[in-house]
Amino acid sequence: MPAVLNLDNYDLPAFLRVVAAFGIEGFGYVVTPNVDHVIRFHDDEVFRATYDRATYILLDSRVLAILLKLSRGLIAPVCTGSDLTAHLFRTVIAPTDRVVIIGGTDLQAQTLVRNFGLRDVHHLNPPMDFIRDPAATESCLEFIEGCSPFRFCLLAVGSPQQEIVAQQLKLRGRARGLALCIGASINFLTGEEQRAPAWMQRVSLEWLYRLLRDPVRLSNRYLIRGPRVFALLRKMTIAVREPGV
Repeated sequence: MPAVLNLDNYDLPAFLRVVAAFGIEGFGYVVTPNVDHVIRFHDDEVFRATYDRATYILLDSRVLAILLKLSRGLIAPVCTGSDLTAHLFRTVIAPTDRVVIIGGTDLQAQTLVRNFGLRDVHHLNPPMDFIRDPAATESCLEFIEGCSPFRFCLLAVGSPQQEIVAQQLKLRGRARGLALCIGASINFLTGEEQRAPAWMQRVSLEWLYRLLRDPVRLSNRYLIRGPRVFALLRKMTIAVREPGV
């Protein structure tokens, strides 16, 4: 049976209500698939398993939303990780909430503390490719679990590392709170990187803006790897699921 990629039927305002009410009694985690993630989902069984156990799967890509609509008439709301992270800090997180940040620099963590008046932030920046080192991975997991219960754990260590960490936290069953796989969102929120102008976001050209600003790093992802999604979408089963399903 082919793998099914389920997308949750939440736009940003609707999902902000979900995260605001999540609490610290249980554990859940959020993944935000973009075109690159969909390709990895198709190719990598280990990555698919991280999505299978995710509590929420939010579509991160306006381009992918357009492709799904044109290719199969599927209407999927977009809730980008960058927008979600920004609104989380601005409208949901209270100064006394415990927030765990995995990834990013000490300076970025300090910037978030200062800008949002946070008083209970715990930050760890694991070494590069730590997921390949069992000891480093264990250290990261134990750090997060030691901070539990937390209101939010922001996993900003890139895909698939962040999804694997989230999955392991769920399997181990020790952490309480909501973990969110947010990629480079902290870079945008702290001003280290600039997002595309609003008009480029609205017309689904944010990828082009990022490519023009960082062609060396992103050319392969957007121009060589990314176009594979056109063929892969014909082979994949993608569905939009309603809340609670």
